[in-house]
Amino acid sequence: FDEKRKPGKPVKIGLITQLDDAAFMIRINKGIRDAEEDLAERSIKILRRGTKNVDPEKQAEYIAEMEKEGVDALAIMPADSEIIRDRLNELHKKLDIPVVTFNSDIVGTERACYIGLNNRQSGRTAAGLMGLLTGGSGKILVITGYFSHSVDNERVDGFMEEARSSFPDMTLLGVQSCFEKESEVERIVETTISSTEDLSGIFVVSGGQGGVTRALNKMDLKKRPYVIVYDRTPDNEHALSDGDIDFVIGQQGYQQGYKALSMLADHLTRDRKLEAECLYTEIKIINKYNIKGVGK
Repeated sequence: FDEKRKPGKPVKIGLITQLDDAAFMIRINKGIRDAEEDLAERSIKILRRGTKNVDPEKQAEYIAEMEKEGVDALAIMPADSEIIRDRLNELHKKLDIPVVTFNSDIVGTERACYIGLNNRQSGRTAAGLMGLLTGGSGKILVITGYFSHSVDNERVDGFMEEARSSFPDMTLLGVQSCFEKESEVERIVETTISSTEDLSGIFVVSGGQGGVTRALNKMDLKKRPYVIVYDRTPDNEHALSDGDIDFVIGQQGYQQGYKALSMLADHLTRDRKLEAECLYTEIKIINKYNIKGVGK
């Protein structure tokens, strides 16, 4: 160990999250809490900061705070922003602080590893499912959270690429942003169905998915559109069981939260190298028939 990691001196790992109130964070937070408990027994301290939205400026402030606190490593769900890119590269170049990104990634940095879903591939997976459900044709509504969120953008890009390649008869109605709000998803779905005949499918890449069910339950439809959403949350489990949505794309959020901290801890205290540039979690395809058998 170097001076700051010598035996007897507590190891500090910084942790920065975003979209803290989103439902998908339930499983990630469980993984983080379990990792914190395990690492506390090894005298490893976790310093956590988080935002409720996508806020690059606030994240940059938190990174500066972590540097002042003397963290030995950083796990972060980064906003895709030039200011974050610069700050992370400074940590690596000036202080040799290892950085692991999880759930969301950022290109052009010296981060050691990304832990999370291959979001573009998951979007292609969703397009394949939608193509099978609709018979490869029909009008499809795509709803994202924030246009500034790289995770959402990659899922949308993957979906559109696969839809245009494999299902040219599917008509994509464009992408609308909901800011992770159920009320906004509800409004978008109601407005789209009112102005568009024969909507065949709805694909939601972000939070706020409950707005789909609320909108569809209020409307007197002979046949509801097929619905694909992300993340195994309690509300989505109920919606699957009740037949209000068709598929959930799971991302093993627990593993993302747990491994981001445990891998950095093992790197710092057990000299285990962070060799994998990307450690992709499994793309879980969940429906009402297998929901009880799919794990974390």
